[in-house]
Amino acid sequence: MRGLTGAGPLRSPGGTARSRGSRRAVSTATAGFAALALALSACSTGGTGTRDEGPAHASGLTGAAASPSMSAGTPARVNAVRLVQEDPLVSMAVKRDLRPCNGDEYPVDVSYGELTGGTVDDVVINVLTCGDTVGVGSYVYRREGGRYENVFRIEEPPVYAEIDRGDLLVTKQVYDAGDPVTDPSGEDVITYRWTTDRFVARHHWHNDYGTTARGGEPAPVPESN
Repeated sequence: MRGLTGAGPLRSPGGTARSRGSRRAVSTATAGFAALALALSACSTGGTGTRDEGPAHASGLTGAAASPSMSAGTPARVNAVRLVQEDPLVSMAVKRDLRPCNGDEYPVDVSYGELTGGTVDDVVINVLTCGDTVGVGSYVYRREGGRYENVFRIEEPPVYAEIDRGDLLVTKQVYDAGDPVTDPSGEDVITYRWTTDRFVARHHWHNDYGTTARGGEPAPVPESN
């Protein structure tokens, strides 16, 4: 599925790590995002960016309205770039660096699905770097009163959010010292479920990537005496 108006094709989190477990997010680079991605190579877990697991407290955002003739549950396609740029809850750093990578192709992935029990599908938007496809921000928008409300945001690169059987699945890749941006050592995965008026963390697990899976050579088998 594709987002409208300049949104790139839908893919999963960037780097070689995600290609081993699911779809791969592919975009092309902007200078500001590339600098941020390089700074991540020395991190061991996430960062100290912004996470908001509760409801948005700002006024709703004007998005692409569903046609009156559309039945309940039919996703209303949105201009994802405009939605992010007009959202007061999105950091200025993300907005500033959200620029086309190639022509009018923006480094955003957009997916639609039922997460909050609304009358139309919710919108999940991931903002990525271009060259390294590192997720720098993930957001969930819920349709309320003719507007899209930001009900979830996390800006702790590298991060990627997906819809998984009605739950929100957030993946954060983990780097050991010396890991290149394209080759993390593992990932932390958290599932969130909508409860009353906010997303609540339900499950958490960690996956380590083996040396062979990361493209390294397997250790030799010790010779028996």
